[in-house]
Amino acid sequence: MITGKYINKFYKKYFWHFFFGIAFLVVIDIFQLFIPEIVGKLIDGVKDASIFNNVHLITRYFIELLAIALIMLVGRFAWRYLFYGAATRVETDLRMDLFQKSLKLSNQFYKEHKIGGIMALFTNDLEVIKDVFGDGFLFLVDAIFLGVLSFVKMIMVNWILAIISLIPLTIMMICALILSKLLENRFKEKQEAYDSLSDFTEENFTGIHVIKAFVKEVVEVNEFKKVNQNNYKKEIAHIKLATMLDILLEGFIMLILATMIGIGAYFVVSEKEYFGTTFTIGRMFEFIGYFDTLIWPFFAIALLLRMRAQAKASYKRIEEFLDSRVDIVDNDIDNIDTIRGKIEFKNLSFRYPDSDINTLNNISFVINPGESVGIVGKTGSGKTTLVDLLLRIYNINENELLIDDKDIMHLPFKMVRDNIGYVIQDNFIFSDTIEKNIAFAYDEVDFSKVEAASKMADLDTNIKGFANTYQTILGERGVTLSGGQRQRLSIARALLKDPKILILDDSMSAVDTKTEADILNNLKSIRSGKTTIMIAHRISTVCNLDKIIVMDNEMISGIGTHEELLKNNSIYQELHHLQKLESDINGGDISE
Repeated sequence: MITGKYINKFYKKYFWHFFFGIAFLVVIDIFQLFIPEIVGKLIDGVKDASIFNNVHLITRYFIELLAIALIMLVGRFAWRYLFYGAATRVETDLRMDLFQKSLKLSNQFYKEHKIGGIMALFTNDLEVIKDVFGDGFLFLVDAIFLGVLSFVKMIMVNWILAIISLIPLTIMMICALILSKLLENRFKEKQEAYDSLSDFTEENFTGIHVIKAFVKEVVEVNEFKKVNQNNYKKEIAHIKLATMLDILLEGFIMLILATMIGIGAYFVVSEKEYFGTTFTIGRMFEFIGYFDTLIWPFFAIALLLRMRAQAKASYKRIEEFLDSRVDIVDNDIDNIDTIRGKIEFKNLSFRYPDSDINTLNNISFVINPGESVGIVGKTGSGKTTLVDLLLRIYNINENELLIDDKDIMHLPFKMVRDNIGYVIQDNFIFSDTIEKNIAFAYDEVDFSKVEAASKMADLDTNIKGFANTYQTILGERGVTLSGGQRQRLSIARALLKDPKILILDDSMSAVDTKTEADILNNLKSIRSGKTTIMIAHRISTVCNLDKIIVMDNEMISGIGTHEELLKNNSIYQELHHLQKLESDINGGDISE
């Protein structure tokens, strides 16, 4: 069995399952040991032919064997139900602990750890933990109770044979202990190889459209072959060692059994007495029956050692995940009833935890409640990082970012996020109905509100073109929708939330200019008095907003209205000029 701070609680939680499971198993073990004695008496009775003259005795033996069989049948069902039921509950509870932990971990954690390896914790490693709570209890109880009782019975029949059998069994156990340590290391290597295989496969499935677009199927197949072959080698190495342990056990058992039969035959011929009875053929078969029963406990010990070695390796990986530091926590909370939408950056500088270079430098500006603000700049200038900080995805220095004049580091991060609607660049869509994707922020919401949000995002007409309209099941990551439809669905999801602060991160890049204009007009009508921030590459998206922030080289290059920036900001002038040229080439227009 295994112990650990995240697993010990289950022994207490499911104590009665384990208690009664052990009780049933011990009863079975006791009754099981009556069988060799009855069989021995039958054999001796057949040998001297006395049993054929005693129908009552035959009937009694038959009833005893039948009763034992029924008791074992009921008992085996009971302990299986209790042990395996508890094991499945432990697996379910521990999986829930893992999932809850996964939701608390920061974005940085998922940048440093691959999803495939994390998924292996939820599958392979939990399966091993479940086995140790199910089969592990069986192996442990049988190794202790059935093993000890069997050996005591063997001593009572012939103590010399019992001692002789104990010597090779002890040697066998020492070898098993040595091999079990090696087995633990091999199992760990096998799991790591499986992680790599899982990572590679998950990444290829996610990027399958890119692979096809660049005609890289053959290249990826060859790469998969390497990863798959490495997994095969580690799996085979583990199987070889496990098989060696099994063969060692079986070889020792066959050797012991052959020795017992040979020596037992000598004692039968010599007709010596043990514990006041002669060692007859029936007694020899009784001894062999006890020895045969003893084989399973020794196998159980070896299996338990192997299972425990694997479980320790799996639990260590699970424990490391559950021990992962949660970066985003609430400390020294300032009480605040509601958020109005004022945002202030005060000389904020920021770098990602795994970087030595600042992504933002000395950022200072104020967004008043109800303002609509645009953020523009070249790719990599820090626009997305700027708005990410508003959701407390990363920790920052105190008093560098204020919401309603309160330090964001002292506001409950769940409250902050609850008051912000964020449409990210990578519009993630769940494999669910369109309605549930739009209403993701709520457990239940009136359909009319879902439909209204969809209309505001200029998506309602598209949805009603589907056969099942709002009940259409979307494919993984919204693959059944176009890029523009995914963006508008994400906008509708944020609008339904009706947040105090709405952030649109380049959220209309995949829609045409007319659709963009319709959405912007809708936003203007429904977002009056509420703070709205738009990151955009197109000047047309932000030109009519209250003010525009221009980012360049991780700093603010300028702040002002469209007209003011056209007069005094070279970066904005360059962006406007380039987009005007592009618009002229395409036959469109851009705001002057």
